[in-house]
Amino acid sequence: MIAETTNPTAPIRWGILGTGFIAHTQTADLLGCGFTVAAVGSRSQETADAFAAEFGIPTAHGSYEALVADPGIDAIYISTPHPFHAENALLALRAGKHVLIEKAFTLTAAQAIAVVEAGEAHGLVVMEAMWTRFLPHMLRIREIIAAGTLGDVRTLIADHNQDLPKDPLHRINNPTLGGGALLDLAIYPVSFAFDLFGTPETVRAIAAKTATGVDRQTAILLGFEDGRQAVLHSALDTKGPNTASILGTGGRIAVDAVWYAPTTFTVFDNQDRVVERFENSVSHRRMQFQAWEFERRIREGDLSPVILPARESIRIMETLDAVRAQIGLSYPAE
Repeated sequence: MIAETTNPTAPIRWGILGTGFIAHTQTADLLGCGFTVAAVGSRSQETADAFAAEFGIPTAHGSYEALVADPGIDAIYISTPHPFHAENALLALRAGKHVLIEKAFTLTAAQAIAVVEAGEAHGLVVMEAMWTRFLPHMLRIREIIAAGTLGDVRTLIADHNQDLPKDPLHRINNPTLGGGALLDLAIYPVSFAFDLFGTPETVRAIAAKTATGVDRQTAILLGFEDGRQAVLHSALDTKGPNTASILGTGGRIAVDAVWYAPTTFTVFDNQDRVVERFENSVSHRRMQFQAWEFERRIREGDLSPVILPARESIRIMETLDAVRAQIGLSYPAE
């Protein structure tokens, strides 16, 4: 049975584990949309205090252990670098806290299995923070496909390319911190392919590496049941269009930049006539949608959601493991 908050009608009290860039983004969206952020935890009291002061959070803990032990917290948002996700998630789950874990979910599939099984054993919600899955334009795309507007959907083409810092010590270039294009950037189009087609039957990948040994750019071809395909590309040193196309026998969807953030898209039939134009209705904030879903799951005891089940996050990590095996990418923390 899933763990329950003390009062099912009371606000779910969030704790923020980690104080980096993405923690700032998620916390701003939580507070801006009326969520309750009750505490923050960092590896140092000084950093935790500064973060708490910035956002008006009432409690600041100088260790992750103190944060997860806080009886005034129901759920933990884990925002540390990839190699620490599993360790931090297991710490929180063993303390009885639900966890929303930044993507990539973990460093390896084996770690993902350990985290998901711990959540299931404790009756707690475990969810990957793949915020794109919960955005309004993605929900509408699923509806269009389910209605048969595109006919038989055959292909996804998507890229996620950015021009990121070149400092070899920066997290994105540092193998010790799980750097490279794959876990930070390619995770988005790979997750999109899973959303459309399920688990791939075949995985093919090529890559080029940085001087630090992480993947600078990676091309991935995924093959699915009935011959469906996903053609995906990511790079950390070249800015790309960051658009996506979904191709079907009866039409296509052209998703505008940036496809993985709140955006617009156009549905065309096979004569290139516009069937539908979706306009972006989200301004500024973007990560509150995954938080609403996370809280819904906690309140309803939903351990097997449709949009992003924890067991699917395991399968995504298995696919990323397969890609890494093919491109020769390993991390010291494995």
